[in-house]
Amino acid sequence: MQISPQVLFTIADFPVTNTVLVTLIVDIIIVLLIVAVNKMMSLRPGRLQNAAESVMNYFYSSTKDIAGDRVSFIYPWVLSFFIFILIANLIEFIPGFESIRFFPHNAAAAGEEHGVPLFRAAASDLNFTLALAVISVVMSHYYSIKYTGIKSYIGRFVSLKMFGLFLLVGMIELMSEFVKFISFSFRLFGNIFAGDIALGVTKYFFVMSAFEMFVGFIQAFVFAMLTMAFTTVLTEKSH
Repeated sequence: MQISPQVLFTIADFPVTNTVLVTLIVDIIIVLLIVAVNKMMSLRPGRLQNAAESVMNYFYSSTKDIAGDRVSFIYPWVLSFFIFILIANLIEFIPGFESIRFFPHNAAAAGEEHGVPLFRAAASDLNFTLALAVISVVMSHYYSIKYTGIKSYIGRFVSLKMFGLFLLVGMIELMSEFVKFISFSFRLFGNIFAGDIALGVTKYFFVMSAFEMFVGFIQAFVFAMLTMAFTTVLTEKSH
């Protein structure tokens, strides 16, 4: 399995890869789930409604316990990241997911006579995980400025009090914000990509599949909770 995703075709010079295709499918699944849950809303909830409410209540209460009144704008992001990444991680375990082959027009020239996988786990593409990291970090800084004010936000990184010391501390904190891009994206990418390779070479397929499903859940949970924690810290008014 190669690191970069395979290009299926192009639209106006934009390469549509197998991971982009899976990302679009995940979007469709989420929309269908939302429609299904809304139609099934009842005072006597069924299994799907119970499951949805349990997940929503857990993340809402967890976010409220840590973020307090900021739960109103942090919670939707936390829940969205979790659901989106979880489905993107679990969709690859649908039987035959990576068995369907696609033959691009230049497959033979590229040495891919047997075609390329039509579907590939979205998080095994570093572009996907990096995009999520950028959204998460930029969102947390946006709310930091909006909630605490531009003066307080800048003061987080630069202070005139004991300028030399606080400038050093500010530079370290600013550097830590850039490190988030790496830690967010490579943690998710590394776990899913390594899992795909392991599934391809191990003979204990079902055991490994169960383990990788658990890893996929944990990675979605970690990404969501870290987003919540970082946004909470950045929106603290007293710093």
